[in-house]
Amino acid sequence: MTRPDLVIFDCDGVLVDSEPVSNRVLATNLARHGLTLTLAECMVAFVGNSMTGVRDKARGMGADLSEGWIEEIYAETYTALRAGVAIIEGIPDLLDALDGAGIAYCVASNGSDEKMEITLGATGLAPRFDGRCYSAHALGVSKPDPDLFLHAAAACGAAPPACLVIEDSPSGAIAARRAGMACLGYVPEGHPDRLGAEGATVIRHMDAVAAHIGLAPAQSV
Repeated sequence: MTRPDLVIFDCDGVLVDSEPVSNRVLATNLARHGLTLTLAECMVAFVGNSMTGVRDKARGMGADLSEGWIEEIYAETYTALRAGVAIIEGIPDLLDALDGAGIAYCVASNGSDEKMEITLGATGLAPRFDGRCYSAHALGVSKPDPDLFLHAAAACGAAPPACLVIEDSPSGAIAARRAGMACLGYVPEGHPDRLGAEGATVIRHMDAVAAHIGLAPAQSV
């Protein structure tokens, strides 16, 4: 893989291990509204979606959600996230390697700016992405639409073919493909087909990223 000019990270599940926390809250909330799902079912159904997409899909699955539901679920999710989330293993070393190589990076998420402020702030990653956090909420466009990634690339002065996206959801991999960007699909456990089918090169550990872009000897993939 050619060394990129810009690495675009997803946030939840790629930089911070927030997906299990958020989806436990979501599963508990949806059960109150008539839709019972396990944590695993919830993550398969909704990871990578915007909250509007989650609402619409959950309604289609039988959940009785009011017009104010998005504000409700965000409030519950933010409370849970403020209790603490972990950094994805290998991320600090990867950011150090990118800094050392002079490769720019940013974050582009379907989540809100407030959610990124909570999770990146709690883990100490916020200063490393200062001024380079791009939210679907603020831009009004979400993955799998490619415009979120294209906006991030333009804001950072990088051409799409010179960008590398790191994602953990099929919708993110689709957005990368549509934007004309290479994508590494982070799948630490479980079956990789959902991201691989959308054109992502699957990795199991973040220490594999540097090897893929020629910054380090090959590690576990």
